[in-house]
Amino acid sequence: MFEPSLAILNANVVTLNPKQPRAEAVAIHDGKIVAVGSNREIRKHVGRKTRIVNAKDKTIVPGLVDCHVHMTGFGHSSQSLDLRNAKSMTEMQKRLREFAERNRGRNWILGGKWDQERFSEKCYPTRWDLDAAVRDKPVFLTRVCGHLGVVNSAALKLAGITKQTAVHGGEVDLDEATGEPNGILRENAMDLVWKVKPKPMREELEEACVAACKEAVEAGLTCVHWMVTSADEINTICKLGAEGKLPLRVCLGISVDLLDELVRLGLPTGFGNDMVKIGFVKILADGSLGARTAALEEPYSDKPETAGMMLYTQKKLNRLVLKAHKAGLQLAIHAIGDRAVDVVLKSYEKALKEHPRKNHRHRIEHCSVLNPRLIKRMKRSNIIASVQPHFVVSGFWAADRVGKTRARWVYPFKTLIREGLVVVSGSDCPVEPIDPLLGIWAAVARKGFAEEGLTVEEALKTYTSNAAYASFDEYKRGTIEVGKYADMTVLSDDLYCVPPDGIRKIDVEMTIVDGKVVYAGKPFRQRP
Repeated sequence: MFEPSLAILNANVVTLNPKQPRAEAVAIHDGKIVAVGSNREIRKHVGRKTRIVNAKDKTIVPGLVDCHVHMTGFGHSSQSLDLRNAKSMTEMQKRLREFAERNRGRNWILGGKWDQERFSEKCYPTRWDLDAAVRDKPVFLTRVCGHLGVVNSAALKLAGITKQTAVHGGEVDLDEATGEPNGILRENAMDLVWKVKPKPMREELEEACVAACKEAVEAGLTCVHWMVTSADEINTICKLGAEGKLPLRVCLGISVDLLDELVRLGLPTGFGNDMVKIGFVKILADGSLGARTAALEEPYSDKPETAGMMLYTQKKLNRLVLKAHKAGLQLAIHAIGDRAVDVVLKSYEKALKEHPRKNHRHRIEHCSVLNPRLIKRMKRSNIIASVQPHFVVSGFWAADRVGKTRARWVYPFKTLIREGLVVVSGSDCPVEPIDPLLGIWAAVARKGFAEEGLTVEEALKTYTSNAAYASFDEYKRGTIEVGKYADMTVLSDDLYCVPPDGIRKIDVEMTIVDGKVVYAGKPFRQRP
């Protein structure tokens, strides 16, 4: 074997390769793993030009992957108003007023991540609440789930929203007393505001993408399934990739709005290179539990007058799914409520019957409210379950939304795995923190319905080997073994040896992508 460019010694290597579960050292050359074994075995190959990293008994796992993240939105969020921890309407108004004062040059005030369940008032803010803080410029603040937002009067006027405004797949809430819009917009109704907001400049897009990538590798991520909504966003990501400015791999989750263009150009899943490639077509079938827009079979327990909403008819969804499926594209459909999951499965089943494809690897994103019947149908069609473990923590109100009986089948991670489905994990950042260790902790140290908690290895695989399978990369990534890409995450402690609640206290020491150290949180003893 030739001299490796990098050798990591004195490590606790968790390979996830059943033929060699643990090792002490890894050798890397030309972006790939060339040897895995004991310190003694790896030292045999070390030469004068080999860079040596003494891991000091730290734990190395296969590179962690976030399978559902809105990177550009995450990058932009650092420049917007963050209301995640606001505990009352008064606090929200105070922080909004202060933010506007600090940013007088901005034409719009954007932000969000508020959750009315954390407010002492336990109710949605309205246009008048926002007007009391900022009246002279448009304000748009989205709920933490991203499926509901509130605007002030200035933004309503610019968007041309009145009590007569009707939106397919969305809703403009009206004040009960006056019949006028109260500023709360659900699902597609928010698009009316996004359309009148000035588009970010290319430089702003690049800055947002670079900032998000920096945070991602610091969190130990070596690859992200990046949800994109525009051609500008795709072009920016590809430009950064071509310029060598992306520190991690990108699998693009492309909005269904661009499906016709993908089909016209004949661009299937996998098109691209090892750093940036087309992953799947993303479709939103329903909303969120937090906003009560997720489509349920039965009404919400805490608001019986609604059962949520579907954003597509069965007929239209069938048509979109078949078009993407026949074009060789993987699909990832957002479906949170059990009614939405049923509709999505019908579309997949119809497409697979009309145009059989054994290796489609289609996904359902979130699949939050399930039941045994739906899970068995998912297995029959070989659907990948793309889940967000930290929802178990942030969605502390889920049982109130659906009642105790259905709550048993909210986020049933263990059952999905036991039934033989491939389960992959993501953050849905900026909805949740871009921290895979928090996700692993949430899946393992599950509170409530503990029978659905995962083992450490099961949870780790959803961020590694299963994630690689979801992007057709199981022969390239996902485990630490000879011939695979040198994508690895170095942790301060062994996930398997700390108590469940200790997982969230583990630090990322180093992130390696394609054999290159893209993040080193703490100095390692190195020799050139």
